Amino acid sequence: MGVEVHGPKPLDTHEGDEIVSWAREQLVIARSILDNPGGGLLFATQTIGQVRSALAERDQRRWKDVGDLLARAEDAGVHREFEAARKLLDEAAARLA
Repeated sequence: MGVEVHGPKPLDTHEGDEIVSWAREQLVIARSILDNPGGGLLFATQTIGQVRSALAERDQRRWKDVGDLLARAEDAGVHREFEAARKLLDEAAARLA
């Protein structure tokens, strides 16, 4: 019996301003699991970093302020400053308008 090989799954690049709704959804998830035991912090900080990178790839100048907030939120999360991280995530989400 042979193995069927497929190419890589196409990436969803969130064209145009779809990136904004995607980013907001990701930040809501990250915010909600930030201090959950069992991997929440790891997943949340990874998600924050992915959102920051995706926005920078699209338009670094447009999303610089949001990216800076997300970098600070990620750092606060890693240092277990969860309230500070949540405030920064809220501020970043508000600027994604």
